[in-house]
Formats: sequence, C-alpha cells, structure tokens
Amino acid sequence: MSRKISRSLINGRTGAGTAGQGIKVEWDSTNDGELHWMDVDESSLEYVAPYGGTSYGFVAGGDPSSNSTVVNRFSFTSDGNAGDWGDLALGNNQGSGQSSATHGYNSGGWLTSGGSTAGSNVIQKFSFSTTNTSSDVADLAHSVYVVCGGQSSSDNGYVCGGRTSTEHDYIQKFNFATEANATDIGNLIGIAQKTAGHSSSTHGWVSGGVGGGVYSDVIQKFSFSSDGDATDIANLTYTTHACAGMSSSDNGYTAGGAGSARRTNINKFSFSSGSNATNIGSLSSARDAVTGSSSTTYGYISGGEDSGWWRNYIEKVNFSSDGSATDVGDLTVSTGNMSGHQV
Repeated sequence: MSRKISRSLINGRTGAGTAGQGIKVEWDSTNDGELHWMDVDESSLEYVAPYGGTSYGFVAGGDPSSNSTVVNRFSFTSDGNAGDWGDLALGNNQGSGQSSATHGYNSGGWLTSGGSTAGSNVIQKFSFSTTNTSSDVADLAHSVYVVCGGQSSSDNGYVCGGRTSTEHDYIQKFNFATEANATDIGNLIGIAQKTAGHSSSTHGWVSGGVGGGVYSDVIQKFSFSSDGDATDIANLTYTTHACAGMSSSDNGYTAGGAGSARRTNINKFSFSSGSNATNIGSLSSARDAVTGSSSTTYGYISGGEDSGWWRNYIEKVNFSSDGSATDVGDLTVSTGNMSGHQV
C-alpha cells in the first residue's frame, strides 16, 4: 500500500484542511527516500491502492453450471495452491470484480437467487482479512451479466458493458466508502460483454469483448477523475472475449479468451503511449472464461475452459520481462467466469 498527496491538498480546495493554502513538500535530509509532508497531518492524506496487490490474489464465484459461492485466495509471495476463503452470500458467475484496500466486490452477473436471465444488479463484498460470508451492500444502476473484468480506482469500483436481454455499453461507478448505489457515468465506444478490465493510476481500461456477435480487439479507456465516455486508444494483436485482464504500474495485460477459437495469447499494451499491444507470450493451453488478478510484479490468470473442461490452473506472467506464463498452483475447484481481486 502507498499514500499520495490528494489533489484537494495540493490545490487548496474544500476539505484540504490547510485553509485553502495547499501544502509544501520536502525530502528528509537525513533519511534518503523518506518523504515528510509539511503543514498537514498525515491522516488527511488520501489512500491510494497500489496498481497491484502485495499479499494475495482472490477469485470469487464462477462456473455457469452451478453459480458458485466459492471464494479462493492464493499467495503473491510464494507459489502454491489456493485455499478456500469464505463464500459469496449469493452464488454468482459472469460478474465483475473490483478491489478496495480492504474488500473485494463482486458486481452483477448471474445469481442463484435474486437474479434472472436478465442479469443482476447486486453488489456484494467480502473481506480480505477475514473469511466471513459476503454481504449485499448496494445495487448497480443497471442489471447486467457476462460483464467479467472490472476496474478499481482508490475510491470507486467500475462495471463496464454486459448484457440483459440485449447488450449494453454502460459504464457504472460505485463508491467503496459510502456503499451507495452505482450511477451510470458514461458509455463504452460500443456495446460489449465479456471484456477484460485493467486499472492504471488515472484511468479504467477495457480490452476485447464481443458485441453484436463481433469479437473485438479494441483497447479503450475512461477517466477516473471525471465521469464521461470511453475513448478508443489502440488495438490488441487478436480479437477475443472472455479473456483475463491484469495491470502493472505501466502496462495492461490481456490473456487468453476466444474469438473464432480459444487462444493462448498474452498481450501487453502501454498505459502512456497509446500504442497497439504486442504479443509477449502464451498460456499453457488455449482457454477462455479466464480471470485475472495482479500483484505489483506478476499478473495471475486463473481457471477457464479448454477442450470442454473447466480448469483449476493458476498461472502467472512476469511484469518485468516478457515471456510465457508459468503454472504456479491450483484453485480448490475447476471453474471459470469468476471475478478477480487483489490486496
């Protein structure tokens, strides 16, 4: 975890706690690398979640045949199998995942109760520190399923696209602190479902997906600081949907999925350059319905389906050197279409 100076503190806007004067920053002269904040109590600094987690990855729900309640946790610090980590209150698959500093959020999707073939509006959360069953905390503005990858800023979770009886281009936002219902804040560049989700420090990113029966290679982004529509930025090297999305501090990663056939591709694209993605490696098998989680150093790809079978694989790809994924462990169940999280 890390901290940054909030914009309100820098600009002296309401709530800064500095009488509208902003703050001064200086480096400690005796302990190189330690920042000291002047004229403001550190408790007023804004929490910022890291680009990826430092401790654990989580996957929740999944398996369209049974709408699973299972939440799995696996370590980022040592390779190995996942362990069971509590349950969702409502079994879910094809929902999207978001992560605050303390909780994972599972949004939309198909539910074992309270939902229908038209999708769900339920936002449920589970704790990263205890194994209690998740709780229903709020509702989306629009019921959706097959939304898959989600996005997270330090303050809000985002749910993009999906479908009910028709496909949608919604961008929905909900606040982690208030747990108020989500609001519709903009639109994707077109209807899309089963997209990969990525998060940089300033934007939510969406890659791949399918809309109107057409598989997509589009990479698009929307701002975390101001509500509005997404913009078309670049392209993947392949068309895909039901793919895994991961994020380092500098790049987004899209893995697997399917277009006309299931794919092994791992693509990387820059958050800053706006250039098209490059193919950097492969999964161990061609799979769709895979889920992504991100540490600060690796992207993790979990589960999925290949050759008609659900898999329990946990694979990881190195953010510092391009290459193929390596198998590092197994989930407790063979499944796909889960929501992915990290802390």
